Amino acid sequence: MVGPAPFVEMGKKAKDLLTKDYNFDQKFSLSMLSSTGMGLTATGLKKDQLFFGDINTVYKSGNTTVDVKVDTYSNVSTKVTVNDVWPCSKAALSFRIPDHKSGKLDVQYLHPHAAIDSSIGLNPSPLLELSATIGNNELYLGGEVGFDTASASFTKYTAGINLNKPDFSAALLLTDKGQALKASYIHSVNPFTSVAAEMAHRFSTYENTFTIGSFHAVDPFSVVKTRFSDNGKVAMLCQREWRPKSLVTFSAEYDSKAMNASPKMGLALALKP
Repeated sequence: MVGPAPFVEMGKKAKDLLTKDYNFDQKFSLSMLSSTGMGLTATGLKKDQLFFGDINTVYKSGNTTVDVKVDTYSNVSTKVTVNDVWPCSKAALSFRIPDHKSGKLDVQYLHPHAAIDSSIGLNPSPLLELSATIGNNELYLGGEVGFDTASASFTKYTAGINLNKPDFSAALLLTDKGQALKASYIHSVNPFTSVAAEMAHRFSTYENTFTIGSFHAVDPFSVVKTRFSDNGKVAMLCQREWRPKSLVTFSAEYDSKAMNASPKMGLALALKP
């Protein structure tokens, strides 16, 4: 079914080019998938002198997916997703142990001319969230709102419009409860190269920020990304698929305004036997 994307997808193409896969720590992940529908992923992250890790198990059966993650602090996160609860919809129940107030129910409904997402916390004073878009896969507009029943106050309200064309995508969003305006744009120069930009203006302080970046496929197995921000930070990424579905990624960032600081560098290795 072709229709508008959920509101959370608005401006995501440009944001992914500018931020996805950048990592300035040491990260390792190993993923395995069995023929029975069971998937297992072990991830380790070394940040400064600290080490974090988790084991994630995903099991799919029919329209149901069960996702369980255990981290190094013995937190157990579980998410159960059921597709086609009724036509064009899905529901997800998630909770985290030992946090007994973390339960949440998410429901999504997709229509050829609309997409609706809702979320409610499963506790005595839940956080309510609702987002919707209307239009089609080329042009759509929408908004989202969050309400905290404990304080009887709105936690967020955002509105935006998105335009998709075969060679570019642009989005304009009014964010931070109407306090900021954000625009993003991504353009496919050719099948191997894309460029993107994201700009924001805050009305209260008249502050303007921007980030620009590029993506280039050197060959079918290697990509290079670059990024520059108004805060003086310059970053680059090199990613190589050295075997099918297994990636090695090197990232580096230099802060031109912190002359005495060393550049940040990171290495990520993702194995999928």
